[in-house]
Amino acid sequence: MTTDHHWPHLYESGAQDTPVLLLLHGTGGTEHDLLPLAQRLAPDAGYLSPRGPVQEHGMNRWFRRFGEGQFDVDDVVRRAGEVADFIGWAREHYGLGDRKVIAVGFSNGANIGLATVLLHPRVLTDVVAFSGMYPLGDRTVDVDLSGSAVALFNGESDAMAPLDSVTRLKTFLDSAGSEVSQSVREGGHGVHPAEVDGAEAWIGSRAAAITP
Repeated sequence: MTTDHHWPHLYESGAQDTPVLLLLHGTGGTEHDLLPLAQRLAPDAGYLSPRGPVQEHGMNRWFRRFGEGQFDVDDVVRRAGEVADFIGWAREHYGLGDRKVIAVGFSNGANIGLATVLLHPRVLTDVVAFSGMYPLGDRTVDVDLSGSAVALFNGESDAMAPLDSVTRLKTFLDSAGSEVSQSVREGGHGVHPAEVDGAEAWIGSRAAAITP
């Protein structure tokens, strides 16, 4: 554990020719939650795993909400900026150089990762989103996402991340020029083993694209 930054977080450098996975836990999680997933997705990669800074009834989150599926969009925008700042700090503090950072998020963590790539695409270009949705409510942004890549993994009957919001998200990403991979399975909220396999392959392809 390192506490040089105001967010408690874990860091592992991994092999220098690999990306660094930015692990973004779901509601009620901690910086430890996605470590087993990271080991499955890219065992040689580095990881950077912060703890969400917002508290909701004692549970860690990445941004405030008014109710289930009702995001405080102003806070989403603010917190996405904080994530971008954290990435910049970590890049300098840990000497990451030009290593690619790939966000891997579940649920609330997926949503803040998606918000960060939408609002700060020069800082974060790649996101793997498990059970995420469009994070900016009724707002749209004018952004060029060419050069970014997003992998969406969702359950078709997920009441917490409704498919219409996911469809809106993909449509927006496509129109903004992002390279989008989408997988929709049966079932609801969660991370399915087949999705882990798909994310592993996707991260491998992104890593291969940046390896000299």
